[in-house]
Amino acid sequence: DVKKKKRKEKKIICSLTYGSIFTVWLGLTPVVVLCGYEAVREALVGRSEEFGGRPQIPLLLKLSKDYGFVSYNEKKWKELRRFTLSTLRDFGMGKSSMTQRVQEEAQHLVELLSKLKGGSFEPMTMFRHAVSNVICSVVFGSRYSYTDKAFLDLLNAISNYISFFLSPVAKVYNTFPSIMQHLPGPHQKVLAECEKLKEYIRGRVEAHKETLDPSCPRDYIDCFLIKAEKEKSSPENMYSNEDLVMSVFSLFGAGTVTTSNTLVFFLMMLAKHPHIQAKVQEEIDAVVGSSRAPSPEDKVKMPYTNAVIHELQRFHRSRIENFPRMTTQDVVFKGYTIPKGTAVIPVLSSVHSDPTQWENPKKVDPGHFLDEKGEFRKHEAFMAFSAGKRMCPGEALARIELFLFLTTLLQSFTFQLADSYKETDLFSLWLQIECRAVPGRFFALQRPTAP
Repeated sequence: DVKKKKRKEKKIICSLTYGSIFTVWLGLTPVVVLCGYEAVREALVGRSEEFGGRPQIPLLLKLSKDYGFVSYNEKKWKELRRFTLSTLRDFGMGKSSMTQRVQEEAQHLVELLSKLKGGSFEPMTMFRHAVSNVICSVVFGSRYSYTDKAFLDLLNAISNYISFFLSPVAKVYNTFPSIMQHLPGPHQKVLAECEKLKEYIRGRVEAHKETLDPSCPRDYIDCFLIKAEKEKSSPENMYSNEDLVMSVFSLFGAGTVTTSNTLVFFLMMLAKHPHIQAKVQEEIDAVVGSSRAPSPEDKVKMPYTNAVIHELQRFHRSRIENFPRMTTQDVVFKGYTIPKGTAVIPVLSSVHSDPTQWENPKKVDPGHFLDEKGEFRKHEAFMAFSAGKRMCPGEALARIELFLFLTTLLQSFTFQLADSYKETDLFSLWLQIECRAVPGRFFALQRPTAP
């Protein structure tokens, strides 16, 4: 906890001392850091092409072999991203069919929590399974039982990879990859687990090939295979089997860990702020009631709940938010010349805590997203899904999931933490929950059903 606080203080000191743009050195590599709303927005939105590259990350390159829509080939990345967004939309992203998938999965969670009868539970695994099932229904065409051990192993593989990706050992690997890839250590175990997940995806791909009906695609894999057949004579070969495997891997990971982590963080924060939780429940009771499931159409009638969701996203300090960009040409920015190919880290948490943009940046205040009439208002400094040409491709799906999962859960339960955690620092507690180190300390208490 002390080390974490020191790192946080160091970031603040750097920003205050060196301004909104400064350089840090990772080994022998210079990295430009952008802080605050003005600098980050100008780079990512105002000059999105110039700051739209992606530097090579050795650990990611080792895993992907440069396949899929995480490829460093700009043309391939754009093509596969466009195809993926189009396919996700075709299979319901933003449509009623996707809404039904999320509602069904949210009800599965309600049923599981009801069986506990107010007993304690470990939230991370349960929520990852639920959120993963939504993306699996689109990618694989099916969902998985919560007792499916093989699937839980696959979830653990992707979760362990993302956790390791953010660890100090991973930073050493990315700084000295030619040395680290020959040494034993946790990186070898994590990469081996990921290869098992990729092998599982290959098996699903082969099964799809055997039953493929080009006139009636069932899911993302089918659509990719149909597109690959059309593009097989293309010399660029952007739709290879391994591109499909890595694209599915990326969707599986991104569509599972980030959203499920955010949902658990929401519930932790609401347990820490019971007055906010109670006010959200009042709005759910007034707009939705208890006789039906919440729907996306309810959101416009629930300004406070919408504001709370945005505010908790603003307050959340995700460890994977600062994925680096790269300059695609020489850039003159804020009086500095940044050479082509320079890694750039836009610190999104600095945007969400910028005192020039937020009245109470250090406090949870849903009023940041409410006007004087209590209606929801958008905020330009909200960048929970990043911004510019590389913003999160799953934003639309994530927004549906966050609203429907949260409102469905709060419709049925009030969430609490054990008394021993009431005085624990929020972010220290979050790290413990994220690492699944607080089993038996999270409670879902059944709400009384309205007559």
